[in-house]
Amino acid sequence: MLPRIRTAPEDFVVEEQLLYPLLGSGAHVYLQIEKRLCNTDDVARSLAEALLLPRQEVGYAGRKDRIAVTRQWFSVPRSAAAKLDDWHCPGTRIVSQDLHNERLRIGQLQGNRFQLIVRGVDEDTAQTATERLAELSRLGLPNRFGRQRFGRDGKNAERGARILRQGRARGNRRAAWLMLSALQSAVFNRVLELRRAGLDELLPGDVALTHATGEVFLVSEPPDDDRLRRFELSPTGPMFGTKMKWPRGETAEIEQRAMAEFDLPDPRRLDLPRGLRLFGDRRALRVQPVATEIVWMGGDLHLTFELPAGSYATVLLEELLPAGFTEGPEPASAPDETPG
Repeated sequence: MLPRIRTAPEDFVVEEQLLYPLLGSGAHVYLQIEKRLCNTDDVARSLAEALLLPRQEVGYAGRKDRIAVTRQWFSVPRSAAAKLDDWHCPGTRIVSQDLHNERLRIGQLQGNRFQLIVRGVDEDTAQTATERLAELSRLGLPNRFGRQRFGRDGKNAERGARILRQGRARGNRRAAWLMLSALQSAVFNRVLELRRAGLDELLPGDVALTHATGEVFLVSEPPDDDRLRRFELSPTGPMFGTKMKWPRGETAEIEQRAMAEFDLPDPRRLDLPRGLRLFGDRRALRVQPVATEIVWMGGDLHLTFELPAGSYATVLLEELLPAGFTEGPEPASAPDETPG
């Protein structure tokens, strides 16, 4: 029987870490809200309705899992905050609040802290996972996108490719953008699979990321290995678009091959539907799990770690448990049908 995650929401606890310290003054109230079995969009919508605000006036930095206990930040205009006393949304509570000078926007997170319990783990698997976590903390976790990035049926990347080939999109712009984003993610994941060099190596022609500043630069010759070991630099992969910085040499060939597998037009000359833009970016091929702790107790694996924003806890679990795992509560036992 495979190990199991999310047997209950309390087995998957996430706490957001904001990108910046709050000022304690300003025109926006930041609310740290704990939610259980709730979607982020549902909480934002509930706040907007209770405070009589347009939906876009409620800010948040990222979406969080529904089947989990998450502590997530939202922002609302200070002018509407007096109505917070009347706000109620099932499965939520306000943990803390503070003031800041601007609305919270998507992506304004430093990272997320996770506390997970994996049920039904034997001792050998726990030992392997412990050793593997130490290795990933040293060399880096492959920064691939998790399955949830690609839609419930896993076909959003295919839909995104169809939009680019046809130059038009059905439905609203937000849905089209999500499909194009899934396509970018699928190409990135494929590049990660095709790359032969280690994630802790930089090759001439790579586009490298400086983690402290977010700056990217073209590698003309291999840099000092100490900077790689200290996790100051990492190679990047494509989030393709019209203004993305392109690699050279073998790295460029890998990225072109990945995009050809999706039958994509030249991303530098995209014919996008009206109202959609796809500038592109570079994404680190690896990230470093920090503040890690792993304890095996009573057949359960207790994990604590922090990941940068945009990285997936389930990807880390896939690396620790390569034989796989399942999600959700244990299935109920079949009733005893023996005649009495």
